[in-house]
Amino acid sequence: MSKKKTGEAHSHMWLVGMLGLSSGLALMIYVPSLKPVSNVLFLFAGFHIVGAVVAITSVYMMSGGRLLSRFSRPTHESTAARFDFGWAPSWTLGPLVAAVVCIAAAVAIEVAAPHFWPLAVLGTLLAASFFAGHLAAAATADPGNAPLPMVDLVSGEHERVLDGGCGAGRTTIAISRTLRSGSIVAMDRFDSDYIAGGGRRLLERNLALAGLADRVEIKQGDLTSLPFPDGSFDAAVSAHAIDHLGPGKQKGLAEMRRVLKPGGKFLFVAWVPGWSMFAIASVLSLFLTGKPAWRRMVSAAGFHIEEEGTFNGVWYLLLKSPAPPSAE
Repeated sequence: MSKKKTGEAHSHMWLVGMLGLSSGLALMIYVPSLKPVSNVLFLFAGFHIVGAVVAITSVYMMSGGRLLSRFSRPTHESTAARFDFGWAPSWTLGPLVAAVVCIAAAVAIEVAAPHFWPLAVLGTLLAASFFAGHLAAAATADPGNAPLPMVDLVSGEHERVLDGGCGAGRTTIAISRTLRSGSIVAMDRFDSDYIAGGGRRLLERNLALAGLADRVEIKQGDLTSLPFPDGSFDAAVSAHAIDHLGPGKQKGLAEMRRVLKPGGKFLFVAWVPGWSMFAIASVLSLFLTGKPAWRRMVSAAGFHIEEEGTFNGVWYLLLKSPAPPSAE
């Protein structure tokens, strides 16, 4: 898999941003031109304002928040006092923009074409769903929320654990709370555009704040070609990373299986199609890999599924590498 260039725009954010920008322009240009709307000053002005807000927010989402950061001063006091996992707030705004567009469209339909009232009702229901999705996305980005489910991942205190696709270290820090005296390897390509600076600088800073700088080894690498020998780890975690590999998903799972010791466990966390994901990502959620496909892939990689569940609206599997054959 080719390596994505640092700073390259995330395809999801560009798609959502372009849809939002188109919707915002329609609310500013087309809807106010409708006679029932133009005859009411409140509606005429209101749709211009709402459309402008949607368009500006969409541009902000496509920039990943970089435009705002250019004009804002660094807040050294706040960053020194708490973790910063680098998520630009822009990605949590997508569902909110969708909610605003849906409710504005519902109002426009009700005013300009009341005989299509069922569409206005549908727009209102979708707006409520997307607003709930915005709240869920914002909660997921809150550093105070637990990032991992409570599962039986490690069996001892001195194990070596891999965090594959560690980003800015939220999962790494969560692993450390269970693995009190073991060691952790935090690995990533550090080129993600939706984590500020790719994540490495923030990872180092967060590990220092957590007192983990001496316990965590930072490694740059690709999930589809892990830079470790076979059987290097007692356990592994990958949260919201392998599901971003496109056609490399199967290879990423096989690599995780390869670097685990026999009997080692792997906690895999991913977004899958479902109501909570639809509330956040709308029709984009329909293109996510489904649970049956993931089950087939982990089985093909040689894993045994020990536990399956949902946590904070996302799906997880606790997998186990085959144990060594018993001596006769």
